[in-house]
Amino acid sequence: MTTNHYTLKVNGKEHQVADAWTGESLLWVLRERLGLPGAKNACEEGECGSCSVRIDNEVVCGCLVLAATAVDCEITTIEGLAPEGELADVQEAFIEAGAVQCGFCTPGLLVTIDKLLETNDQPDDLTVREAISGNLCRCTGYGRILEAVNLAATKRREATS
Repeated sequence: MTTNHYTLKVNGKEHQVADAWTGESLLWVLRERLGLPGAKNACEEGECGSCSVRIDNEVVCGCLVLAATAVDCEITTIEGLAPEGELADVQEAFIEAGAVQCGFCTPGLLVTIDKLLETNDQPDDLTVREAISGNLCRCTGYGRILEAVNLAATKRREATS
């Protein structure tokens, strides 16, 4: 088995990945090699969205991406949505709306919703539902998640006006 050494830029910082097998998923490398456990490992088939991260500002399932293919890309995880020790507006909105239940889907949803709100500061419910359609939640029924998105969107609009 051949091992490689490469560098990944995650949340604005360069991380050395040493003695890596080229078949390791980005999710595995983030969690096990780099100590960033925010993205969750659930289905490993790209069906649940719990491992959603952004690569060059596009939301992807980290379980489906080979880590070695993300060299020279900007990777953003849930840990990178806000400065260390602070909450992002979407995180605050999830807490305020009671949208966090078991928490397993939450990181992937937050990464996805943050991206949506960067491109659409006033999404309607259908737009939100389409944006999060790749993120499965078995606890909330999505009503509180929609409420949280509306809260975060309103706060972002107020902050820029």
